[in-house]
Amino acid sequence: MPHAENPATWPTTPAAENTSGPTFDLSTSRGFPDFLRQHNIALAITTYQVGKLFLLGLKPDGRLWVFNRNVGRCLGLAVTDNSLWVSSDVQIIRLENALPAGQKTREGYDAAYVPQLAYYTGDLDVHDLAIMADGCPVFVNTLFNCLATPSATHSFDPLWQPGFISRLAAEDRCHLNGMALVDGKPGYVTACAESDTFDGWRFQRENGGIVVDVVANEIVCRGLCMPHSPRWHDGRLWLHNSGTGEFGFLDRDRGAFEPVCFCPGYLRGLSFIGHYAVIGLSKPRDSKTFSGLPLEPALARRKVQPRCGLYVVDLQSGDIVHSVLLEGAITELYDVGIIRGKTQPTAFGPNSPELKKTISVGANPVQMPA
Repeated sequence: MPHAENPATWPTTPAAENTSGPTFDLSTSRGFPDFLRQHNIALAITTYQVGKLFLLGLKPDGRLWVFNRNVGRCLGLAVTDNSLWVSSDVQIIRLENALPAGQKTREGYDAAYVPQLAYYTGDLDVHDLAIMADGCPVFVNTLFNCLATPSATHSFDPLWQPGFISRLAAEDRCHLNGMALVDGKPGYVTACAESDTFDGWRFQRENGGIVVDVVANEIVCRGLCMPHSPRWHDGRLWLHNSGTGEFGFLDRDRGAFEPVCFCPGYLRGLSFIGHYAVIGLSKPRDSKTFSGLPLEPALARRKVQPRCGLYVVDLQSGDIVHSVLLEGAITELYDVGIIRGKTQPTAFGPNSPELKKTISVGANPVQMPA
């Protein structure tokens, strides 16, 4: 790790966290590394299945850089100018890039994300996570069917709940899961059903999915199949109709989902760079939750097996232009974020042993009064 201009000490090499962890193979389309280089970006990916945060970037020689850290049951992910926020099973964690601008480590890392803050929430089944314009985190509290913010004294502070939810209860009634910020505030959410009873969404998986306008607190789209990952980009709400394998956008005038392309997987995770969307794909689990969805016959018609990985879609044409595929123990992803201006980031997990020797000092020391 680096010798920084401001006082700091660093371990010299990242220690292995879990040498006996899950094995997997990662392959990319031929042009994917060039895509990262051209846009000067790296990607952050969460997989709650094995509890890891992945970072994808480029080594100095142009080869793919793949790095992972243990985070726990991580789902929601938010990327800001200098921070990564990620949810775990009982925490919301902020990892801060401790490298001064323009500096790299001996190993060539151009960002080093270190845990600096954690809110203990309990197991709320936190899904999407975002940072509002005022810097405050907001997250989808799936267990309690609401949007919430972290609290310094409680597990969470409720912020908003759908109008059809009669009371705050730990019952996962509608499976509220996705959230889109508009102008720095929650604008839209997705849920698997308009249900106000314990676990009621599971009985409406095929066509009960909805999009809700948060400001108006009204449903603006119905008939979806387990929608996820709504995102506001370029004046339009994009989202996944996950149970059909379709990525598209909301036609607000018609109150309808407009598919742009089919991807062979259960879709979760969505970020944008220019006119490209980066989409997460998962293999459906062999369970009642994922069985019997329209995705199954859609895959059969196309004679393709479900895939786990990332697709890059050109929004102008709807074409899939790049891919990252995972094989082996990892079959499910949740979220994907774009780290702009960085190509080879590293990170420490909340239990990384090298945190004991990773110490940084703020640039503005407190002045004691005379």
